[in-house]
Amino acid sequence: MAQVSWRADDELVDRVRRAAAAQRRSMNDFMTLVLEAATNADLEGDEYTRIRERLMRVDLVSQLPVTVYVDEEGIARHRVRPPREAVEKARKAAGRGRSLSDYVSEDRGE
Repeated sequence: MAQVSWRADDELVDRVRRAAAAQRRSMNDFMTLVLEAATNADLEGDEYTRIRERLMRVDLVSQLPVTVYVDEEGIARHRVRPPREAVEKARKAAGRGRSLSDYVSEDRGE
């Protein structure tokens, strides 16, 4: 499980803290609920539906899954399809050498 740091104005943090307390939730649980509702369209239930409707009113609901990866420097980036040439080169390189089944058979003494 990942841990995320969040920077926000003191007033916003206080409102989130009060909203979480009103629902008898921790801030972590409350923020997880809201972010799940904003990004996971498969979630069902009255609470998720209510939150999603409020988030949709201000255009904060993700309609499509966004694929990102973390690069070598730890920066999240949008995943883009590699150029066709790079895919073809990788495909050719992957087809060379001994197959895994040869190694397995060798270890079994076959």
